[in-house]
Amino acid sequence: MDYKISPSLMCMNLMEIRQQLAVLNRRADMLHIDIMDGHYVKNITLSPFFIQQIRPHTPLVLDVHLMVENPTDFIVPIAEAGADFICPHAETINRDAFRVINQIRSLGKQVGVVLNPATPVGYLRHYIHLLDKITVMTVDPGYAGQPFIPEMLEKIRELRDLKREHNYRYLIEIDGSCNTGTYHDLMAAGAEVLIVGSSGLFNLDSDLDAAWDKMLDHMRRAA
Repeated sequence: MDYKISPSLMCMNLMEIRQQLAVLNRRADMLHIDIMDGHYVKNITLSPFFIQQIRPHTPLVLDVHLMVENPTDFIVPIAEAGADFICPHAETINRDAFRVINQIRSLGKQVGVVLNPATPVGYLRHYIHLLDKITVMTVDPGYAGQPFIPEMLEKIRELRDLKREHNYRYLIEIDGSCNTGTYHDLMAAGAEVLIVGSSGLFNLDSDLDAAWDKMLDHMRRAA
């Protein structure tokens, strides 16, 4: 496969975190961790403390998605907890994007930026060359299980074409409703990292290894 799979840990069974993390360590490429503050989105999920707790128990890249109003309040605690990617939303860093990018980089972390469905790629124009990853939200942020927004395929294609034209290094990541109904279109558009959650992985089977096998079968059929 020429794409990476990143399970969303907010969708895992936290009552079985040790067993599920053992499966993901064997099979996933990276792990996606959502930090929500209850303000930028009306939900609260995981935290820097959660990152600190799982860091010793996984060798995988920890990709942290900041759905928060003030990302600079979180960057240092998240870096110290063991994150590898730190990814705020574009709108939340508009006033000081270069300072935020430099801060994340100075902490030895990779820099990602997240685009909401209604946020155009042009929003990143002046610093797109500095990014290691761009996440395209294909649902509105804040809650799992929302329907896919098909208009986002054009945005993914635009990022793919810009990357090819300018030899940019960013990964194109997809967050939202990555499942059997969308894999084909996402892969064709240029997706490189698929964040899988409830519909794509965790709800496919109560046994996570079996669920992973079903997910891979869905992806192969879609390719």
